[in-house]
Amino acid sequence: MNNLDATDWKLLEILQENGKLTTKEIAQKVNLSPTPVYERIKRLEKTEVIKKYVAIIEAEKIGRTLTVFCNITLKEHTKEIGNKFVKDIISLKEVTECYNISGDYDFLLKIIIKDMKHYQSFVINDLGAIQNIGSAHSTFVIGTIKHSYAIPLQ
Repeated sequence: MNNLDATDWKLLEILQENGKLTTKEIAQKVNLSPTPVYERIKRLEKTEVIKKYVAIIEAEKIGRTLTVFCNITLKEHTKEIGNKFVKDIISLKEVTECYNISGDYDFLLKIIIKDMKHYQSFVINDLGAIQNIGSAHSTFVIGTIKHSYAIPLQ
């Protein structure tokens, strides 16, 4: 991280705001020619400071109207059981994020799904099929106040 200079930080800021800008457009914003900007971006990608580029889709526009945060507690805590749980969770397309957390729960899942009926089926058929879940506590999102994909850079 110490090898990032002010221009690298500016490039990251610009790309987080709009990853579809051309190298030429980015170069104009940082007062450099396109070649060094291209090389800097490639270095940031190679070192995985920039992990990947994606299209951000508005979930409701494609019929995914329910966001659920689900806290999971495992019955047992062994390496094999934990690894199996992680493998099973990764395979569920409705689970968009999974965090191993401290406190009263072991994992926090973010689930984006069509509606409550679909969530009920998901809990019974998908989460219910995963062995060693001791409890699942669901919190339903009523409204989103702030949602950003950008990582704070300063």
